[in-house]
Amino acid sequence: MHTFLYALAALTSLVCMVLLFRGYIESRQRLLLWSALCFIGLTINNLLLFVDLVIFLDLDLRLYRLTAALAGMLFLLYGFIFESD
Repeated sequence: MHTFLYALAALTSLVCMVLLFRGYIESRQRLLLWSALCFIGLTINNLLLFVDLVIFLDLDLRLYRLTAALAGMLFLLYGFIFESD
């Protein structure tokens, strides 16, 4: 059951990333770009979570997962701070 949930979380964040990029291409709203870049980090985080907890049980990828999530959140934070109208 956990395998399904980890895969579903990765798939959901990937779909959100694609939809945000598509919305940015159509409307050129900069906040959509920063949100899509954030979801790149979150997608990588979820993919690494799946790899870490399902495929390689003896390998600890926590640092890489947290780094990807932090990078994504920093993109979004930058967008909130410096792209306000």
